[in-house]
Amino acid sequence: MTLKNIPYLESPPTDHWDVEPGPSKEQVTSILSQGAYSFPVTDLEGVVRYDGAQLASNSPCEDHFIHGKLPSLWNDGRDWMAWGVFDGHVGGQTAELLKEKLLPFVRHSLNQVKHYPDEEWGPEELIQYAIMTGFQNLDDSIIETALVTSQSEESLPEKVKRLAPAFSGSCALLSLYDPSRNTLHVAFTGDSRAVLGLQRPDGKWEALPVSVDQNGFNEEEVARIYNQHPGEDNIVDQERVLGLGVSRAFGDCRWKWPVDFQQEMQQRFYGPMWSGAIQTPPYVMAEPDVTSVKLDTERPCFLIMATDGLWNMLSSQQAVDLVGKWLEPEALKTNPDTEPTYEPFDFGPFWKDMDWRFVKERTTVQDDNVAVHLLRNSLGGNHHEMLAGRLAFSYPSSRRVRDDMTVQVVFFNRDG
Repeated sequence: MTLKNIPYLESPPTDHWDVEPGPSKEQVTSILSQGAYSFPVTDLEGVVRYDGAQLASNSPCEDHFIHGKLPSLWNDGRDWMAWGVFDGHVGGQTAELLKEKLLPFVRHSLNQVKHYPDEEWGPEELIQYAIMTGFQNLDDSIIETALVTSQSEESLPEKVKRLAPAFSGSCALLSLYDPSRNTLHVAFTGDSRAVLGLQRPDGKWEALPVSVDQNGFNEEEVARIYNQHPGEDNIVDQERVLGLGVSRAFGDCRWKWPVDFQQEMQQRFYGPMWSGAIQTPPYVMAEPDVTSVKLDTERPCFLIMATDGLWNMLSSQQAVDLVGKWLEPEALKTNPDTEPTYEPFDFGPFWKDMDWRFVKERTTVQDDNVAVHLLRNSLGGNHHEMLAGRLAFSYPSSRRVRDDMTVQVVFFNRDG
């Protein structure tokens, strides 16, 4: 046993205490850039580069992501590329599982494509169906694993860990790029969003939505849910599905399991509390919509993928415009020393006459990583006190001013 001196606690009383000052401009950049990445792509036709960044609000962050190469579906020696963002809620356990398992499940499903030729379906339709199947198979596995786990001989701690991905939930946004067909396949479950930026002949950038948010604001989703549950009123209230902010998601057992099983899991494992409004689950599913876009090799373009933490702050067109601004020549980049000077600021004006979301006049261009550039401008841009004030909050107070934010930007074509 090592002998240590007992701490001595006496100190004189004081009517003030030292507090670390809020983030400086250099510290803001460090916070926004922590964990950011950028990869030039030189050995895969069509993709030039991709950047990514993540800013946590929850502790730990409930967002997860993937990026990288995978073998070609066509066995032609030309690798595909994949990018994915997974926005967890009620914990990050489901999103963490998607990070590890969604692409393998989709890849397994894609491998079956060549075994099921269909004269009525072309390659794109087969791929879309395979991706949908991979998503659904993984969610079925998450939900069904819980039933097996509850009846197993495993120890209580092991059961609790295995049940966690069903108790929590996650959105999923996965993009696969096939260079042999110059085709981008985007699958989405939830409200993470993908948008393409396409350059027009006049040099300006046009936003082309690739996904449609699946939540209570989506009239088609609301109609689908009510059609599946005739006679039930108020399933969607204040744009939420029985309290849930999205209409499709992985996990989220409370909206999927039979009521009696939910009550059993709550009693035995402190699972999510059953709500009396839930009568005939499932109300939420993980089946994705899949969009396939054939990219014009003569037209520069880029893809923005992000969790809703970013889209809460700016529109698809504003995000595309910000990336377009970032692509302008170096001479047009912002000098932070010449940025506007603002009056002393607190968050009071957000409730009156100041927009808390992105404002074009606050745009600044100073980051080498375009994903970091999007984070910076979505939270305040050249208004340092606004931006630093938002970053000064730590969890859980930070949730009042920002969500977890995960962003990926992919540049396509040689001139992109």
